[in-house]
Amino acid sequence: MSYSGPGPEPSHPRRSPLRRPLTVAVAALAAGGLLGWGVYAAVGGGDEGRAASAAPSGGAASPDDDAKRPAGSSPSPGTKSPSPSASGPLKGKVVVIDPGHNPGNFQHASEINRQVDIGTHRKECDTTGTATNAGWPEAEFTLDVAHRLRTLLQEQGATVKLTQDGDRPYGPCVDERARIGNEARADAAISIHADGSGAGNRGFHVILPGAVHGGGADTRPIVAPSAELGERVAGNFLRTTGSAPSNYLGDGTGLVTRTDLGGLNLSTVPKVFIECGNMRDDKDVALLTSGTWRQKAAQGMSEGIVSFLRG
Repeated sequence: MSYSGPGPEPSHPRRSPLRRPLTVAVAALAAGGLLGWGVYAAVGGGDEGRAASAAPSGGAASPDDDAKRPAGSSPSPGTKSPSPSASGPLKGKVVVIDPGHNPGNFQHASEINRQVDIGTHRKECDTTGTATNAGWPEAEFTLDVAHRLRTLLQEQGATVKLTQDGDRPYGPCVDERARIGNEARADAAISIHADGSGAGNRGFHVILPGAVHGGGADTRPIVAPSAELGERVAGNFLRTTGSAPSNYLGDGTGLVTRTDLGGLNLSTVPKVFIECGNMRDDKDVALLTSGTWRQKAAQGMSEGIVSFLRG
Protein backbone atom coordinates (compact mmCIF):
# COMPACT_ATOMS: atom_id res chain seq x y z
CA MET A 1 0.00 0.00 0.00
CA SER A 2 1.60 3.20 -1.17
CA TYR A 3 1.11 6.73 0.03
CA SER A 4 1.55 8.69 -3.22
CA GLY A 5 -1.88 10.11 -3.87
CA PRO A 6 -4.52 12.74 -3.08
CA GLY A 7 -6.18 13.73 0.15
CA PRO A 8 -3.43 14.37 2.73
CA GLU A 9 -4.38 14.23 6.39
CA PRO A 10 -3.91 17.24 8.68
CA SER A 11 -0.42 17.25 10.12
CA HIS A 12 -1.41 18.36 13.62
CA PRO A 13 -1.51 15.63 16.29
CA ARG A 14 -4.71 14.25 17.73
CA ARG A 15 -3.90 12.84 21.13
CA SER A 16 -6.26 11.21 23.55
CA PRO A 17 -5.73 11.94 27.27
CA LEU A 18 -5.70 8.18 27.79
CA ARG A 19 -2.65 7.69 25.55
CA ARG A 20 0.99 8.68 25.98
CA PRO A 21 3.90 8.73 23.52
CA LEU A 22 5.73 5.48 22.95
CA THR A 23 8.43 5.57 25.60
CA VAL A 24 8.05 2.18 27.24
CA ALA A 25 10.30 -0.77 26.47
CA VAL A 26 9.16 -3.93 24.74
CA ALA A 27 9.00 -5.69 28.08
CA ALA A 28 6.64 -3.06 29.42
CA LEU A 29 4.43 -3.44 26.36
CA ALA A 30 4.25 -7.16 27.02
CA ALA A 31 3.12 -6.54 30.57
CA GLY A 32 1.11 -3.38 30.15
CA GLY A 33 -0.35 -3.75 26.67
CA LEU A 34 -1.16 -0.43 25.11
CA LEU A 35 -0.65 2.14 27.82
CA GLY A 36 2.55 3.38 26.27
CA TRP A 37 1.15 4.03 22.79
CA GLY A 38 0.19 7.45 21.46
CA VAL A 39 -1.87 8.40 18.45
CA TYR A 40 -0.55 10.76 15.83
CA ALA A 41 -2.63 12.07 12.95
CA ALA A 42 0.19 11.97 10.45
CA VAL A 43 0.27 13.02 6.82
CA GLY A 44 -1.69 10.28 5.11
CA GLY A 45 -2.28 11.16 1.50
CA GLY A 46 -2.29 8.19 -0.79
CA ASP A 47 -4.93 5.59 -1.40
CA GLU A 48 -5.79 2.14 -0.22
CA GLY A 49 -2.78 0.66 -1.95
CA ARG A 50 -1.88 2.60 -5.07
CA ALA A 51 -0.29 0.39 -7.70
CA ALA A 52 3.47 0.42 -7.63
CA SER A 53 5.40 0.94 -10.83
CA ALA A 54 6.38 -2.23 -12.60
CA ALA A 55 8.67 -4.10 -10.24
CA PRO A 56 12.15 -4.89 -11.55
CA SER A 57 13.15 -8.50 -11.81
CA GLY A 58 16.20 -8.16 -9.59
CA GLY A 59 17.10 -6.67 -6.23
CA ALA A 60 15.34 -7.64 -3.04
CA ALA A 61 14.78 -11.17 -1.91
CA SER A 62 11.90 -13.35 -3.03
CA PRO A 63 9.73 -15.04 -0.41
CA ASP A 64 11.04 -18.21 1.12
CA ASP A 65 9.48 -21.55 0.25
CA ASP A 66 6.81 -21.54 2.93
CA ALA A 67 5.28 -18.40 1.42
CA LYS A 68 3.03 -20.74 -0.54
CA ARG A 69 2.39 -22.97 2.46
CA PRO A 70 1.37 -20.60 5.26
CA ALA A 71 0.22 -22.07 8.53
CA GLY A 72 -3.53 -22.54 8.32
CA SER A 73 -3.70 -21.72 4.62
CA SER A 74 -5.89 -23.61 2.21
CA PRO A 75 -4.10 -25.70 -0.43
CA SER A 76 -6.47 -24.16 -2.97
CA PRO A 77 -9.06 -21.38 -2.88
CA GLY A 78 -11.91 -23.88 -2.73
CA THR A 79 -10.62 -25.78 0.29
CA LYS A 80 -12.70 -25.39 3.43
CA SER A 81 -11.05 -23.29 6.13
CA PRO A 82 -10.52 -24.68 9.64
CA SER A 83 -13.49 -24.56 12.00
CA PRO A 84 -13.39 -22.52 15.20
CA SER A 85 -12.55 -24.29 18.42
CA ALA A 86 -15.55 -25.61 20.33
CA SER A 87 -14.39 -23.52 23.27
CA GLY A 88 -11.96 -20.72 23.87
CA PRO A 89 -11.82 -17.13 25.05
CA LEU A 90 -13.24 -15.85 21.74
CA LYS A 91 -16.17 -18.24 21.52
CA GLY A 92 -19.14 -16.30 20.12
CA LYS A 93 -16.92 -13.52 18.74
CA VAL A 94 -16.73 -12.69 15.04
CA VAL A 95 -13.55 -11.35 13.45
CA VAL A 96 -13.29 -10.20 9.84
CA ILE A 97 -9.86 -10.30 8.21
CA ASP A 98 -9.39 -8.17 5.11
CA PRO A 99 -6.36 -9.30 3.06
CA GLY A 100 -5.45 -6.13 1.17
CA HIS A 101 -5.85 -6.19 -2.63
CA ASN A 102 -6.17 -9.32 -4.73
CA PRO A 103 -3.54 -11.14 -6.81
CA GLY A 104 -5.89 -10.91 -9.80
CA ASN A 105 -6.26 -7.12 -9.70
CA PHE A 106 -3.39 -6.71 -12.17
CA GLN A 107 -5.54 -8.34 -14.86
CA HIS A 108 -8.64 -6.26 -14.18
CA ALA A 109 -7.54 -2.65 -14.50
CA SER A 110 -10.86 -1.27 -15.73
CA GLU A 111 -12.83 -2.98 -12.98
CA ILE A 112 -10.62 -1.87 -10.11
CA ASN A 113 -10.26 1.67 -11.47
CA ARG A 114 -13.98 2.40 -11.41
CA GLN A 115 -14.98 4.96 -8.81
CA VAL A 116 -16.90 4.09 -5.63
CA ASP A 117 -18.31 6.33 -2.91
CA ILE A 118 -16.34 6.27 0.36
CA GLY A 119 -18.35 8.94 2.15
CA THR A 120 -15.90 11.83 1.93
CA HIS A 121 -15.34 11.50 -1.81
CA ARG A 122 -15.10 8.94 -4.60
CA LYS A 123 -12.05 6.84 -5.35
CA GLU A 124 -10.91 3.68 -7.08
CA CYS A 125 -12.70 0.42 -6.33
CA ASP A 126 -9.35 -1.14 -5.41
CA THR A 127 -5.72 -1.09 -6.56
CA THR A 128 -3.05 -3.64 -7.29
CA GLY A 129 -1.04 -2.82 -4.20
CA THR A 130 2.73 -2.71 -4.23
CA ALA A 131 5.43 -5.40 -4.59
CA THR A 132 9.00 -6.11 -3.61
CA ASN A 133 11.73 -5.09 -6.04
CA ALA A 134 11.96 -8.78 -6.93
CA GLY A 135 8.29 -8.78 -7.91
CA TRP A 136 6.54 -10.51 -4.98
CA PRO A 137 3.12 -8.81 -4.78
CA GLU A 138 1.63 -7.30 -1.67
CA ALA A 139 -1.56 -9.25 -2.38
CA GLU A 140 0.29 -12.55 -1.94
CA PHE A 141 1.80 -11.34 1.33
CA THR A 142 -1.52 -10.19 2.75
CA LEU A 143 -3.32 -13.43 1.91
CA ASP A 144 -0.52 -15.49 3.47
CA VAL A 145 -0.65 -13.55 6.73
CA ALA A 146 -4.46 -13.62 6.71
CA HIS A 147 -4.43 -17.42 6.58
CA ARG A 148 -2.02 -17.60 9.49
CA LEU A 149 -4.09 -15.13 11.50
CA ARG A 150 -7.32 -16.97 10.75
CA THR A 151 -5.94 -20.20 12.15
CA LEU A 152 -4.71 -18.54 15.34
CA LEU A 153 -8.03 -16.82 15.97
CA GLN A 154 -10.04 -19.96 15.26
CA GLU A 155 -7.90 -21.78 17.79
CA GLN A 156 -9.13 -19.20 20.29
CA GLY A 157 -12.75 -20.00 19.42
CA ALA A 158 -13.51 -17.06 17.12
CA THR A 159 -15.65 -17.25 14.02
CA VAL A 160 -13.47 -15.76 11.26
CA LYS A 161 -14.50 -14.43 7.87
CA LEU A 162 -12.13 -13.26 5.11
CA THR A 163 -13.21 -10.54 2.69
CA GLN A 164 -11.49 -12.52 -0.06
CA ASP A 165 -9.52 -15.75 -0.14
CA GLY A 166 -8.07 -15.72 -3.64
CA ASP A 167 -11.46 -17.05 -4.69
CA ARG A 168 -12.59 -14.19 -6.91
CA PRO A 169 -11.01 -12.69 -10.03
CA TYR A 170 -10.45 -9.23 -8.52
CA GLY A 171 -11.42 -7.05 -5.59
CA PRO A 172 -13.63 -6.75 -3.67
CA CYS A 173 -13.97 -2.99 -3.90
CA VAL A 174 -13.17 -1.01 -0.78
CA ASP A 175 -16.83 -0.28 -0.07
CA GLU A 176 -17.67 -3.98 -0.24
CA ARG A 177 -14.75 -4.82 2.03
CA ALA A 178 -16.27 -2.58 4.68
CA ARG A 179 -19.75 -3.94 4.04
CA ILE A 180 -18.59 -7.53 4.60
CA GLY A 181 -17.46 -6.64 8.10
CA ASN A 182 -20.62 -4.67 8.78
CA GLU A 183 -22.95 -7.42 7.62
CA ALA A 184 -21.02 -9.99 9.67
CA ARG A 185 -21.52 -7.73 12.70
CA ALA A 186 -17.87 -8.25 13.42
CA ASP A 187 -16.63 -7.63 16.91
CA ALA A 188 -13.32 -6.59 15.32
CA ALA A 189 -11.99 -6.23 11.78
CA ILE A 190 -8.44 -5.84 10.52
CA SER A 191 -7.14 -5.03 7.06
CA ILE A 192 -3.65 -6.40 6.33
CA HIS A 193 -1.23 -4.51 4.09
CA ALA A 194 2.44 -3.82 3.36
CA ASP A 195 3.62 -0.40 2.27
CA GLY A 196 5.35 0.73 -0.93
CA SER A 197 7.32 3.69 0.38
CA GLY A 198 10.88 4.72 -0.45
CA ALA A 199 13.99 2.76 0.46
CA GLY A 200 15.18 3.63 3.96
CA ASN A 201 11.62 4.00 5.22
CA ARG A 202 11.14 1.13 7.62
CA GLY A 203 8.84 -0.28 10.25
CA PHE A 204 5.16 -0.98 10.78
CA HIS A 205 2.24 1.28 11.50
CA VAL A 206 -1.40 0.77 12.36
CA ILE A 207 -3.97 3.07 10.73
CA LEU A 208 -6.92 4.19 12.83
CA PRO A 209 -10.16 5.70 11.48
CA GLY A 210 -10.58 9.41 12.03
CA ALA A 211 -13.95 11.01 12.68
CA VAL A 212 -15.89 11.14 9.40
CA HIS A 213 -19.52 12.15 8.97
CA GLY A 214 -20.56 12.66 5.39
CA GLY A 215 -22.36 10.84 2.62
CA GLY A 216 -22.75 7.21 3.59
CA ALA A 217 -19.94 7.37 6.14
CA ASP A 218 -20.20 7.92 9.88
CA THR A 219 -17.21 6.64 11.83
CA ARG A 220 -17.97 8.54 15.02
CA PRO A 221 -19.29 5.48 16.93
CA ILE A 222 -16.23 3.38 16.05
CA VAL A 223 -13.39 5.88 16.49
CA ALA A 224 -12.77 5.12 20.18
CA PRO A 225 -13.03 1.29 20.03
CA SER A 226 -10.97 1.22 16.84
CA ALA A 227 -8.25 3.25 18.55
CA GLU A 228 -8.20 0.75 21.40
CA LEU A 229 -8.05 -2.15 18.95
CA GLY A 230 -5.22 -0.47 17.05
CA GLU A 231 -3.20 0.23 20.17
CA ARG A 232 -3.49 -3.37 21.31
CA VAL A 233 -2.55 -4.72 17.89
CA ALA A 234 0.42 -2.34 17.63
CA GLY A 235 1.76 -3.17 21.07
CA ASN A 236 1.55 -6.91 20.57
CA PHE A 237 2.91 -6.71 17.03
CA LEU A 238 5.98 -4.86 18.30
CA ARG A 239 6.47 -7.39 21.09
CA THR A 240 6.14 -10.53 18.99
CA THR A 241 7.99 -9.41 15.85
CA GLY A 242 10.60 -7.08 17.35
CA SER A 243 9.96 -4.72 14.42
CA ALA A 244 10.20 -1.02 15.19
CA PRO A 245 7.34 1.41 14.61
CA SER A 246 7.52 3.31 11.33
CA ASN A 247 10.35 5.83 11.02
CA TYR A 248 8.44 7.86 8.41
CA LEU A 249 4.84 8.03 9.64
CA GLY A 250 3.26 8.25 13.08
CA ASP A 251 5.88 10.30 14.93
CA GLY A 252 7.46 7.11 16.29
CA THR A 253 4.23 5.80 17.79
CA GLY A 254 3.37 3.28 15.10
CA LEU A 255 -0.15 4.76 15.01
CA VAL A 256 -1.60 6.98 12.27
CA THR A 257 -5.10 8.41 11.92
CA ARG A 258 -6.64 8.81 8.45
CA THR A 259 -9.99 9.84 7.00
CA ASP A 260 -9.41 9.00 3.32
CA LEU A 261 -9.70 5.21 3.38
CA GLY A 262 -13.00 3.70 2.29
CA GLY A 263 -12.40 0.48 4.19
CA LEU A 264 -12.38 2.52 7.42
CA ASN A 265 -14.79 5.33 6.51
CA LEU A 266 -17.61 2.94 5.67
CA SER A 267 -17.07 0.55 8.57
CA THR A 268 -19.66 0.39 11.33
CA VAL A 269 -17.59 -2.05 13.39
CA PRO A 270 -14.22 -1.49 15.12
CA LYS A 271 -11.62 -1.74 12.39
CA VAL A 272 -7.96 -0.91 11.74
CA PHE A 273 -5.43 -1.29 8.95
CA ILE A 274 -1.92 -2.57 9.60
CA GLU A 275 1.01 -1.83 7.31
CA CYS A 276 3.41 -4.59 8.33
CA GLY A 277 6.52 -3.09 6.72
CA ASN A 278 7.85 -1.49 3.56
CA MET A 279 8.16 -3.78 0.55
CA ARG A 280 10.62 -1.38 -1.12
CA ASP A 281 13.20 -1.42 1.68
CA ASP A 282 15.64 -4.34 1.62
CA LYS A 283 15.81 -4.70 5.40
CA ASP A 284 12.03 -4.80 5.77
CA VAL A 285 11.75 -7.14 2.79
CA ALA A 286 14.05 -9.62 4.53
CA LEU A 287 11.38 -9.82 7.24
CA LEU A 288 8.28 -9.73 5.04
CA THR A 289 9.59 -12.59 2.87
CA SER A 290 10.35 -14.79 5.86
CA GLY A 291 7.67 -17.32 6.74
CA THR A 292 8.95 -17.41 10.31
CA TRP A 293 8.54 -13.65 10.63
CA ARG A 294 5.10 -13.70 9.02
CA GLN A 295 3.98 -16.22 11.62
CA LYS A 296 5.19 -13.85 14.33
CA ALA A 297 3.32 -11.01 12.62
CA ALA A 298 0.11 -13.04 12.64
CA GLN A 299 0.71 -13.95 16.27
CA GLY A 300 1.08 -10.31 17.23
CA MET A 301 -2.14 -9.37 15.44
CA SER A 302 -3.96 -12.29 17.02
CA GLU A 303 -2.82 -11.43 20.53
CA GLY A 304 -3.82 -7.82 20.02
CA ILE A 305 -7.29 -8.82 18.82
CA VAL A 306 -7.74 -11.32 21.65
CA SER A 307 -6.71 -8.67 24.17
CA PHE A 308 -9.19 -6.19 22.69
CA LEU A 309 -12.10 -8.65 22.60
CA ARG A 310 -11.50 -9.93 26.12
CA GLY A 311 -11.44 -6.38 27.48
